[in-house]
Amino acid sequence: MCVQNSGRSQMAAMLTSHLSGGKVHVRSAGSSPAAELNSTVVAAVAELGRGLDEKFLKSLTDDVVHAADVVITMGCGDACAIFPGKRYIDWELRDPAGLDLEEVRAIRDDIAARVRRLLGELGVEALELGGLDRAGCAARAQLPVTTGAGIRSGSSS
Repeated sequence: MCVQNSGRSQMAAMLTSHLSGGKVHVRSAGSSPAAELNSTVVAAVAELGRGLDEKFLKSLTDDVVHAADVVITMGCGDACAIFPGKRYIDWELRDPAGLDLEEVRAIRDDIAARVRRLLGELGVEALELGGLDRAGCAARAQLPVTTGAGIRSGSSS
């Protein structure tokens, strides 16, 4: 979950879905969704040969949080619903709004490294990801865990 559901959480959802080989069900939402995806984020994801499948940006709902085993937040602060018994991880990531492509690439690569680490914690082997693996940047990054998507491992709902 992030604020606008137009950048960070979208990248995290796409990366988690791809790197897990579909073994992790991901829901992406925002506390105050924007009208459209961030075009620089779309370009950074396209460099990996991937797209963002979201046709519309989604609002954060209690159902999204209830369905998740792990809730990753990315800057939504008090707007993110907190429910007892849920595992919350806050990924402090720079908001890509207004940033150039090079800066958004760095955020994308940071998210990919965090996703790989989280998948390892969940016992899910991460698959390769096009341009990131060729460059090796995501595999080498050693970053503390912190993002914005509801994650449910082993679920197909």
